[in-house]
Amino acid sequence: MRAAYYEKFQAPITIETVPDPEPTADGVVIAVKANGVCRSDWHGWMGHDPDIVLPHVPGHELAGEVVAVGKAVQKWQVGERVTVPFCCGCGRCEQCKMGNEHICDNHFQPGFTHWGSFAELVSIHHADDNLVRLPDWLGYVETAVLGCRFITAFRAVVQLGGVQPGQWVAVHGCGGVGLSAIMIAAALGAKVVAVDIAEEKLALARSLGAVAGVNALAVPNVVAALQDVTQGGAHLSLDALGSRDTCRNSVLSLRKRGRHVQEGLMLGDDTAPPLPMSAVIGLDLARL
Repeated sequence: MRAAYYEKFQAPITIETVPDPEPTADGVVIAVKANGVCRSDWHGWMGHDPDIVLPHVPGHELAGEVVAVGKAVQKWQVGERVTVPFCCGCGRCEQCKMGNEHICDNHFQPGFTHWGSFAELVSIHHADDNLVRLPDWLGYVETAVLGCRFITAFRAVVQLGGVQPGQWVAVHGCGGVGLSAIMIAAALGAKVVAVDIAEEKLALARSLGAVAGVNALAVPNVVAALQDVTQGGAHLSLDALGSRDTCRNSVLSLRKRGRHVQEGLMLGDDTAPPLPMSAVIGLDLARL
């Protein structure tokens, strides 16, 4: 099969012919029909993820068709249209049994722990626990767009953030995850303020439901600007980028009893950001 392939971190990615994958006993092979591109793929290519063993094929936001099935698979057949979550579970550990497959003790992530979907074929383990069947009305491209970014944003806004209609939500970073969070929060009746450094991204955020935008390069103080727009601070703030500055601004832009959710990965030089714990304690903030 052909695949996007690199042998060194931060080295050119080339299209190479590599061996076709075989399904594990509990897995399947999927013919990839569409892919999303995620900042996590960039982190992997940069060398920030210790799960990646070189040489490597990235890619984790996929949709496709099952073309081979392992002998132990019970729920899936060749020809079915499927996708998978970003973080796949083993189905057997304590976390999986509690419904927390995204933090599986034996996690499997295509494009990180194993070769991914920037290829004609991709092998997915534990198929009975991880595959998601596509309805007839949902296309491959739309599914790949939903992939990592929308399920990450949904969990952040709804399950962790507990957003309610009429609440102020600040979203720091208007990439794929941030824009997804904006759409979800706006659909649930929240008032969303987008934060970014690019006017074109802020314009897109407004078109997708944000009621206001803050250009972090055009204001003297991002936190003060957010406090002003939200009339005292956000009820929920999300760092959808993952940097020292956006994390700190997210926390400080909250009102009392506000909730911060860290969506963007904190890797590389931003692995251990200094946090304003006096504000966290003094304002009784939730860290999620």
